[in-house]
This record gives sequence, C-alpha cells and structure tokens, in this order.
Amino acid sequence: MTPTLVRQHLPHAGSVPRVDLRARARDWSEIQERMLVPLYEAVYERLEVGPTTRLLGLGCGSGLSLLMAAARGAAVTGVDVSPERMTLARERLLPETPGTRARPDIRLVDGTPRDTAVPGAPGYTLVTAFEPIGCLAGDSQGLGGLLAEAAPLARRGAAVVLAGWGPPERCATASVMRVATKLAEPLRHTGSWRPACRDDLEDVAQRAGLEPDGSGRVACPFGYADVDSAVRGLKSTGLFDAAMRATDQAQVDKELTEALHPRQRQDGTVWMPNVFRYLIARTP
Repeated sequence: MTPTLVRQHLPHAGSVPRVDLRARARDWSEIQERMLVPLYEAVYERLEVGPTTRLLGLGCGSGLSLLMAAARGAAVTGVDVSPERMTLARERLLPETPGTRARPDIRLVDGTPRDTAVPGAPGYTLVTAFEPIGCLAGDSQGLGGLLAEAAPLARRGAAVVLAGWGPPERCATASVMRVATKLAEPLRHTGSWRPACRDDLEDVAQRAGLEPDGSGRVACPFGYADVDSAVRGLKSTGLFDAAMRATDQAQVDKELTEALHPRQRQDGTVWMPNVFRYLIARTP
C-alpha cells in the first residue's frame, strides 16, 4: 500500500491536491516506511545480500531499504523521482558530519534508472522495487517502465524483486483503504485504489521479460502510536490523493479517522495486521 506505500508521482486527471511534499516525505520516513522492514529483511536474508551484492533500488524513497542492505556490506545505488524523499535518503546514507568518511559504495541519483548508468561499471546483481503494487489502478504500468530501464544495467541472471499486497482478506488495512475508493468514486481512473489481484507481480514480470524464480509472503503489520500518526502515515503513501482531488483533505482526514476507529486499541495505539507478497525474478 508506496513508495511505499505506492509511487507518489502518478499521472493525474484533474487538479492536484495541495500537499506539503516535504512534510509528506517526512511522514513517510518517520512513520510509514518502517512498516516494510520485515519485507526488506526477508528478501535480503533469502538472497544472502552481502559484500558481493551490487544493488539498484528503484523508487528508493527515503532510503531505509538501502541503509539495511549497506549495513550487510552491499554496494547500493538508489534512484527516485521525488526530491523530497531523496533529501531524506541523503541524510540517512550520506550524512555531512565532520569526521565522517563518505562511502564510495553508496550512490543516490535523482531521476530514473538510466541516470544511474556508469560506463564500464559492473552490472547490478540485484534490483529491488519494494514499493508494493497492486492497490492503484495503473501502478503496474509505471513499474514496467522502470524495469525496462533497469534490466540492461543488471547482469545476466540478476535477481529482480517485486513487491505487492497480499490477499485483501489477509490485510486489515484493506478495509481502511476502501475510504479512498468511496471518496474518489467520481474520478475512477488511473491513480484510484483497487483491491490487489493474485497475479499482479507475475503479470509485471512477464511483460518485462523476466523469469520468475520464487516468491514468498511476509507479515508486515501497520502499527501507529495514535490515530493522528496513522492518518499521516497512510496519507504519505499517496493512496488518498485521488480522494483528496474528489473532495478535500479535511474530508479524507475525517473518513480515515472513522475507518481507523475499530483498529484502535485501549491504549490509543492503532494496529492492523497485513501480509505482503514478493516475487523474485531473473533477468534473461
């Protein structure tokens, strides 16, 4: 549930809601992105990410997945089109602290995968697209374009990891996401929320010319300190942008707060169990 949890920069029809992009990126970094840590860990463990890994992170956001890979000794390159999120990624991965030595095996690039190309550099051994797809109409097309640019930069047989939502019945957050569908009903187009389909990841891999080589499911519960944090975290994904275009931010906040009420525990925290899928594919 991009980027993430889906891609922020989607093609829109109609006006764009007035959003403080820096505040949204900070909410993503401080509240929402950590919900995907179990996914990152499961993939890195399965693929034995370490010092011999050269990783390209597509849509790397504020860089938490890259930080975890770099901690395992991997050389990492991250790319994203959001300057606000990339600013936070640089703070995490390339801090300008006196006495701190820059790591030459960490690169962050604003733009698209082709902008990461370095003549003569060895190919990437792992490409990750951790922003889960399968909850916005049209999100798989955007990922397909990124994969088309990234594949030529990877070695033959390199692993490509795609992520997506699990079955709606296994994702408590799906009931909250229906708010996005209800409010955005007049604008049913690319960018509107939809339930995940079983073969979303396989379809993308097939269209990109990749060979499936395994898959898995990971529990990624969404836990928040309170309802306000939950609302801010969920909105930072971009999933409610269509709803805000159709109504306004105040209406989205109100509907989200009501939808989250059944998920609030006695101590005020909000807890929603979810399952995410990942697919491992190989470049030809």
